[in-house]
Amino acid sequence: MRSYRFVTMDVFTDRHFGGNPLAVFPNAQGMSDAEMQALAAEFNLSETTFVLPPEDPVNTARVRIFNRTAEMPFAGHPNVGTGFILADRARDRMLRFEELAGLVEVHLDSDAAGVVVGATVAAPQPLHIGVELPIDLTAACAGIELDGIVTTSHLPTIAADGGNPRLLMEVTAAAMAAATPDLAAFRHAVAVTPALGGKLSLYLYRREGAGLRTRMFSPLSGTWEDAATGSAATPLAGFLLHLSGTESATWDIVQGVEMGRPSLMRTTARRTPDGIRTTVGGSCVVMLRGEVLLPEITVL
Repeated sequence: MRSYRFVTMDVFTDRHFGGNPLAVFPNAQGMSDAEMQALAAEFNLSETTFVLPPEDPVNTARVRIFNRTAEMPFAGHPNVGTGFILADRARDRMLRFEELAGLVEVHLDSDAAGVVVGATVAAPQPLHIGVELPIDLTAACAGIELDGIVTTSHLPTIAADGGNPRLLMEVTAAAMAAATPDLAAFRHAVAVTPALGGKLSLYLYRREGAGLRTRMFSPLSGTWEDAATGSAATPLAGFLLHLSGTESATWDIVQGVEMGRPSLMRTTARRTPDGIRTTVGGSCVVMLRGEVLLPEITVL
């Protein structure tokens, strides 16, 4: 049997049983694609990461990210958590991960005593704004009334910056509390909207003081609700900067409250010559350490 170590942690929180759970395999060399996907389904978390040697030795590692059903080009909390676990491989407190979406830079975050407590990741691509969707279609997906969607600033809009596109939708406080994803409506939405490419994740947000409250639903990929979604927080931060017309901004985003797993994501957005660039960061707490035993691969 082949043995592979793993670590699980809660990401975007400073306490156990909060934030978004993540499993990391720090040395996945020798695993097949099918085994990685099967392990991600076995752990049944929103994402699991597998660390491999980099193709370019100047980089830290090649990192592959799988949700329950497919590989992902980029995701926020998997990069923050994987960077936290690989802190001993950092050079000048920075790690560089080769991913499907491109090169991802992860900066380690420390407390006053210099102890690494989390990480901040830069989205690998500038903000890309996609199509708008009708409010009747998106309200059905979220299981809310039409008047629960706030359209003062924008209609429900697709945005991305290297990860899966997210549908950004401002809602009222009552709609935020009442939202429940409707799987049939999700399936209908992707069927009638070819631009979605068969994928749809809703990122509901509302303003709360100087920060934001959010919820994320992605039932088509097996995640009914996500406790913290870094790869949705970054396009949201970038999109809000786009709407504001200012040069830069920061937002603290709270997610996962309705799930009993409160999470805090700290985001930044700034205008650059190649577009709006964003970051997301937060703290991590290690939960479990163990090993997985896989059968030997038979070579014919």
